[in-house]
Amino acid sequence: MKTAIVTDSTAYIPQSLREQLHIEICPLNVIFESESYQEELELTADDFYEKVRNVSELPKTSQPAIGLFEQTFKNLAKKGYEAVISIHLSSGISGTFQASVTAGGMVDEILVYSFDSEISCMPQGFYAIEAAEMALQGKEPKKILERLNEMKKSMCAYFMVDDLAHLQRGGRLNGAQALIGSLLQVKPILHFEDAKIVPFEKIRTHKKAIKRILELFDEDAKTGVPIKASLIHANRLDIVEELKNQIQSEYKNVEIDISYFGAVIGTHLGEGAIGLGWYKK
Repeated sequence: MKTAIVTDSTAYIPQSLREQLHIEICPLNVIFESESYQEELELTADDFYEKVRNVSELPKTSQPAIGLFEQTFKNLAKKGYEAVISIHLSSGISGTFQASVTAGGMVDEILVYSFDSEISCMPQGFYAIEAAEMALQGKEPKKILERLNEMKKSMCAYFMVDDLAHLQRGGRLNGAQALIGSLLQVKPILHFEDAKIVPFEKIRTHKKAIKRILELFDEDAKTGVPIKASLIHANRLDIVEELKNQIQSEYKNVEIDISYFGAVIGTHLGEGAIGLGWYKK
């Protein structure tokens, strides 16, 4: 069975890799007042952070329209695909996954399997990349989905933000009330739990927060099992490049790259956010 892989723009997979692996994306939207942009296609991360510094009001974000998913699935059917696995950011922070499910039920030309990554950014991208590699090898959708669910057992991501105000205003942070009153004093580490973003630990400084994330990573990395990891940043390339070098020198079993928080996720985390995501290969 010829299987296509679709994801949304918040996986932040480089265009060259998407093209190489034939991964289709359905972009989310960023809205500055009356102007709407499809992230990754019409608005790069660099352009976004430059633009957001010069506006008085934070932009809004919106999920892809059901019709966009429907048309994407139909176009893939016309190209000869018999099935599609549609991999999306966590259903706990966006309706994108549900839009994919709804659209999948509207098309008869192709079998649609929607997958909730329960996470976002490059950890979500890990699922899409692995699925695409398997699809190119001719693996059946059932086998691909089994592998994705296996990956989910070890998938981890922790991140810190400079300012929780973005997440609070956007309603994406569950349990934010526990941190109210100490926003200026802490650099909280956050993670996904039950598909939602929740506080993991309160840390006093930026440096200590990064150190703690590396300690959490070390718990898996020191076992020696092969690990695929990604450092993720919101316009803090210098910091993550240094961290990448540090991790590469310490762990020979870790394959690590650098990714970024693009426009949609950057809207909710704010500039300066840093994260680390990984899974056992």
